[in-house]
Amino acid sequence: MQVKVGFVSLGCPKNEVDCEMMLSRVAEAGYEIVPEDIDADVVIVNTCAFIQSAKEEGIENILDLAWLKENKGLKGIIVTGCMAQRYFEELRQSMPEVDAVLSLGDEVHICRAIEKVMAGEKLYLHSEPEKLELEGDRVFTHEGYAYLRIAEGCNNCCSYCAIPSIRGPLRSRPMENILQEAKAMSEMGIREICVVAQDTTMYGWDLYGRLALPELLEKLAGAEYHFRWIRLMYCYPDKVTPELCRVMAEHENICRYIDLPIQHISDPVLEKMNRHGGSEAIRRAIAMLREAMPDIAIRTTVMLGFPGEKDKDFSLLSQFIKETRFARLGAFLYSREEGTPASRMENKTTKKTKEGRLESVMQTQLSVTEAYHAGFVGKTMPVLVEGYDPGVRLYFGRTEFHAPEIDGVVYFSSPQKALPVGEFVTVKIEEVMEYDLLGKEVAE
Repeated sequence: MQVKVGFVSLGCPKNEVDCEMMLSRVAEAGYEIVPEDIDADVVIVNTCAFIQSAKEEGIENILDLAWLKENKGLKGIIVTGCMAQRYFEELRQSMPEVDAVLSLGDEVHICRAIEKVMAGEKLYLHSEPEKLELEGDRVFTHEGYAYLRIAEGCNNCCSYCAIPSIRGPLRSRPMENILQEAKAMSEMGIREICVVAQDTTMYGWDLYGRLALPELLEKLAGAEYHFRWIRLMYCYPDKVTPELCRVMAEHENICRYIDLPIQHISDPVLEKMNRHGGSEAIRRAIAMLREAMPDIAIRTTVMLGFPGEKDKDFSLLSQFIKETRFARLGAFLYSREEGTPASRMENKTTKKTKEGRLESVMQTQLSVTEAYHAGFVGKTMPVLVEGYDPGVRLYFGRTEFHAPEIDGVVYFSSPQKALPVGEFVTVKIEEVMEYDLLGKEVAE
């Protein structure tokens, strides 16, 4: 009987790429991939461990699957990803529900793990993260768009972040390999690629001794790849260069969009965070981007409650958010991560104060986003179709100013009975619904 394998992918798009590579190996080995855990013989949980809440989410998923082992037909649980790398011994010793643990560098052995688990055996493999395979086939899990990973690991060493210790140092993929994968994506009909890495703007530094992202983008924007949209994620302000802005502005198929996490704007806080370039780099990057592309949608992320964050620091950040008017903004509370320099810093800010700051920032941003979205009302724009919501009887999709999974959607009516996912339609925007938009399909 054919073994049925389920997958649970948690965390960021880089983790998702790892998952898609494992999916390819599993499918090539002849296993049947099933969408529902309850139908699986073995479930692979590809975990995140960036912050405490991500670890908790991973444990909750494992415990839910443990119930299926006890009460249904599930025979095995395999844990992979960042939690398997960071908490390998804890998983091995404290979670008997788990049948196999593979660190990042051992995900190539996923089929061996399935074989062992189905034989009633345990398997624990732990290698250095630098052994993580960056090249290989993938089973793409989205229609119309895909993530294109151009590098792995990070050299920035922000004081609060465990990623360099989990994923290792920067390792850029050779440009020819990236372009080969992009060509294959294009030939498969993928219309949008989201370019990702831990620090996308650092691409090429280790291989070529220079920031090579502009050169890579110029090639990806070429006619031979047929991409409608090329989207930049995880860019660092201190590495946004005039050359990068020029390339983005010159190519219509590079989205007028950038994900630019700033974390804060107060220099004392940024210095403690070990964020390179300080507030000057942040302001300079935003100014360059907007000068080159006045309509660019800038998405950012800020961290609240970092050790030593004073009222005046928070006030400065709040004022900056109001003045800068980011199209999108995500905020999260500082999470003490063991082994990081920040974990040894004294933090006197109370939980109540931190939560109050978070609520204040999100209320401020909601009004900013609603005002930003109001500028779309009455306009017609291309929308990438992502699906149909039977609850509201509307299709939904994204404009070039919306990244997948994080930025809200455009709901729209259509005279067509069945719009294919992954295709583009023209939508006239009629209304703002907080973080989402409402409109109707119109003839081009």
